[in-house]
Amino acid sequence: MGATEALADAVARARAAARTADSLESLTDAIRAFDGCPLSGMGARQAVVWRGEATAPVMIVGEGPGAEEDARGLPFVGKAGQLLDRMLKAAGLDGRVMITNTVFWRPPGNRTPAADEQAVCAPFVARALELVKPKLVLTVGAAAARAVLHTTEGITRLRGKWGEWHLAEGGVSAPVMPTLHPAFLLRQPQAKAMVWADLLELAVRLDGDDSKSPH
Repeated sequence: MGATEALADAVARARAAARTADSLESLTDAIRAFDGCPLSGMGARQAVVWRGEATAPVMIVGEGPGAEEDARGLPFVGKAGQLLDRMLKAAGLDGRVMITNTVFWRPPGNRTPAADEQAVCAPFVARALELVKPKLVLTVGAAAARAVLHTTEGITRLRGKWGEWHLAEGGVSAPVMPTLHPAFLLRQPQAKAMVWADLLELAVRLDGDDSKSPH
């Protein structure tokens, strides 16, 4: 089997496994049992799937787990995740998010996930969107924005501009706000103002939607 056929087979198996999940817990079990993503055999300790609220109005999609996440089995728990949590709390989004990544196993050396690695995990990420049913999605980092929005645009062009996440099956969609990765903010603190602006815009849109909902 060639590389293209192997990738297509892995994606098909991921899609079949994802469809069997009727909750985030069973989706987590399906991901942990899945061996079709190349990253699962490259030294990762465990699958890192999600944290937060299972029915959150905001779904956050990052790129992939790092060393701390790989050790603890939860996404965004290292220094970058702690910064993200502080910014979410300041924006009034604390307790209103579900956080996951485009891939569930740590890439070697914390490198950016490859497109084929993201493609194999994509059916599980899409199933998470279907299960959580968020009102809004926040992507952090270039690789996450490209995977969710199916674009090759750079993050500087994408950030701060609303896009739309459309699933190929089921007619599920959600507005998407791409922003910079908190790991980048640790290296370039002056960029925090841009992410803060993105979070505030997301919070305003979320609360505006909530105010229209029947109580």
